[in-house]
Amino acid sequence: MLIDSHCHLMKFHQRGDLPEILREAEDMGVGHMIAIGTDKDDWAINLELAQLYPKQISYTVGLHPTSVEDDWEQQLRGLQKYLTGNQLPQAIGEIGLDHFHLPKKNPDKAKFLKERQVLAFERQLQIAKEIELPVVIHSRNAFEESVDCIDQSGLSWEKVIFHCFAEGKEEINILNERGGMASFTGIVTYKNGENVRNAMLAQGLERLILETDSPYLTPEPHRGKENHPGYTHHIAEVCAKLFNVSGSIISTISTRNTKSFFGL
Repeated sequence: MLIDSHCHLMKFHQRGDLPEILREAEDMGVGHMIAIGTDKDDWAINLELAQLYPKQISYTVGLHPTSVEDDWEQQLRGLQKYLTGNQLPQAIGEIGLDHFHLPKKNPDKAKFLKERQVLAFERQLQIAKEIELPVVIHSRNAFEESVDCIDQSGLSWEKVIFHCFAEGKEEINILNERGGMASFTGIVTYKNGENVRNAMLAQGLERLILETDSPYLTPEPHRGKENHPGYTHHIAEVCAKLFNVSGSIISTISTRNTKSFFGL
């Protein structure tokens, strides 16, 4: 069975159709998924879902860079309660830097927000380092800056995964040389995703980890519709063709790697 290493389930839960989504995912060969945290609004829900569906759902907690608001320090204090107890998160994430969503016409505000994102990122890297959890990195238009922050944190790169990798071979080599890795979404199924496919091939089959990032980035042949964890199997099918191996090999290797990285 495949694992969706990165998805967002709050929308399905609030809408009331998560049980149906889970059944459909299992029918499609996706036996487990990791519900990724972005801010205080989904941390408690993700934990609840992991408790309700322990065989199918694990969870993470983290403050997404676009969620780093005026109350970011208070939010990170609230994060601590998830780091003790009977059901710990599998990682800190998704955390990182996002320069894409910065205000384009207000450079002073953009500079201020960049600096605040860095502070929140650095703080969370230290939390992960102290409690020895892996980190799930969101990096958009900020690859070099994200790498620099991780380098300076002293966190082991073996605990670092850049999710939804959208860079090229040069960047994947930078991660891999340090000991980090990337996970790949439905972008590998898109006609314009050649650079991402090349990056995935450069990282290699033996380090393959898959994700949907659902409900976003729906893979072909369903692009334009809402994504969900079951569609991991469409990504796996394309990967099998690219690596010229069977679907069962893709499932075996990507599942092994996901379990190993997240400690499932």
